Amino acid sequence: MLSPLYIAVDLGAGSGRVFLGGVGPGELMLEDVHRFKYPPTEKDGHLRWPFGTIFSEILFGLGRASARGREFHRPIASLGVDSWGVDYGLLDPDGNLIAEPVCYRDDRTVDAMAKAFQKIPRSEIFEKTGIQFLNFNTIFQLISESTDLERVDRLLLLPDLINFFLTGISVSEYTNSTTTQMVDAATGDWDFDLLSRMGIPSRILSPIVPAGTVLGPLRPAIAAELGLEGVQVTAPGTHDTASAIAGAPLNEGWAYISSGTWSLIGIERTATLINAEVEGFNFTNEGGVYGTTRFLKNVMGLWIFERCRREWEQMGMETDYGSLLQDVAEIEAIDSLIFPDDQRFLNPPSMLDAINRQLAETGQGGIDEPVAVSKLIFDSLAFRYASVLTTIRSLTGANLSGVQILGGGGRNRYLNQLTADASGLTARAGLVEATVVGNILVQAVASGRFASLSEARRHVTDNFEFEEFKPRDSLRIVAAAERYAEIEAQFLTA
Repeated sequence: MLSPLYIAVDLGAGSGRVFLGGVGPGELMLEDVHRFKYPPTEKDGHLRWPFGTIFSEILFGLGRASARGREFHRPIASLGVDSWGVDYGLLDPDGNLIAEPVCYRDDRTVDAMAKAFQKIPRSEIFEKTGIQFLNFNTIFQLISESTDLERVDRLLLLPDLINFFLTGISVSEYTNSTTTQMVDAATGDWDFDLLSRMGIPSRILSPIVPAGTVLGPLRPAIAAELGLEGVQVTAPGTHDTASAIAGAPLNEGWAYISSGTWSLIGIERTATLINAEVEGFNFTNEGGVYGTTRFLKNVMGLWIFERCRREWEQMGMETDYGSLLQDVAEIEAIDSLIFPDDQRFLNPPSMLDAINRQLAETGQGGIDEPVAVSKLIFDSLAFRYASVLTTIRSLTGANLSGVQILGGGGRNRYLNQLTADASGLTARAGLVEATVVGNILVQAVASGRFASLSEARRHVTDNFEFEEFKPRDSLRIVAAAERYAEIEAQFLTA
């Protein structure tokens, strides 16, 4: 019998992909069958996601995957959806979306944390949830919600919302649920006391299920239209980073960097780590697949670079990614540096202006030429990564021996090498589609292809070749690290 195929729908904050994958003996097949974009736009006073567009593009991609599966003459076992965290849709009693979901970069949550702490002290929220404080976490979005929650029948995070429209089944998958900052870290269920004290009705939340839960078949009309009769919908790690880590064959003692729009830097643990020191460094304990915890910190990531590229394109300037990287790699000096996690970089009118304001505040000269700005961003990210990895060692006692770089940012060989140099750790990269791989692996475990995640990860190791970056000793790196530490300290102590 031919090995079955799996469909992975991977949604990023602005673009999505549908992949067809196979993990038969000796196989790690990933075929990109559809890509699409859906930038958030201002509507009804908020920055919103065009959910109708997203869902119709997913259906189109599923149809393409179905047709491709028939060309392979292989059955499709299941499909899974993952996305970014925290954002949600609100449904009325008839199962209709009340309004298009608000994007986490909307400014409605600017004062939300202060309002929340008037009801429950910050330290108590962290002790309950173990989740880092970001003003766009779902709990703070709900405090800022303009829709009357008494009118709402259900709240579903975006991948759960898509699964509802695909299957009619309403659940909340665990890995993404934890990003809401509304889950009790001790029980893995909604923290009903926290919700009550925040004035959030718990009745609108669906039961939490673990990654790997088979939800059921597609709605009959959708299955018939797409030729996907009998295909099951499985909840992978529906948070994209949870899927990325699931797909990463992490060596013992290795950290990871999921490098993309955001960079998520952490280690995989079997238990949460919640104390005042962890809270002080604003680390998080997000749910992982199969009983794991993603102990990590968010860093602003390549969002800064992509926003600059958008501005350069609007100016008619050349912004080819490969050409910029080649030019950056030819410059040895590390001159200007920024602190990437400055909140001014979250969604400024002009990223270039925001960068130059920070440079002025730290006594550095302004720059605007694309190669110089690109190098500034990559250099600063590498030293920020190294700083976070040092903090992980301090908080957990982990003896780190390497770092696995995952996601699209892993294509940036300059950033990979400088990350190794700055951290003193061997970096391993190449699994650009780690999120898709993890999505498929969890589906494959759920369908019985693999007996465990460990076995599935070994399959990846046996069928994929990684590139290693060894740290290089350099007085230039040491001097730059010292300058970066001074800049970072100005913002962490502010």
